[in-house]
Amino acid sequence: MAENVENLVLEHMKRFQASLDRIERRLDDLTNRVANVEGSIASVIQHLGHLAAADAAQQISIDHVNSRLDRIERRLDLAS
Repeated sequence: MAENVENLVLEHMKRFQASLDRIERRLDDLTNRVANVEGSIASVIQHLGHLAAADAAQQISIDHVNSRLDRIERRLDLAS
C-alpha cells in the first residue's frame, strides 16, 4: 500500500514537473516576444523623432521662403 502511495505521489510530481516545464517554455517565448515588441516600439519612436526633425527643418525653410517673399512684395509694393 505504501508503495502505491509513493508511486501515485511520484506520478503527480512528474505531471507537475511536465506542467512547470511547459509553463517555463511559454514564459521564455513570451519574454522574447515582449523584447521584440519593445525593440519595435523603440524603432518606431526613433523614426517619429526623425520625421519630427525633418518636419521642423521643412518649416524653417518655408518660413525663410515666406520671409523672402514678403520682402520682395514690399520692394515691389505688391503687399495687399
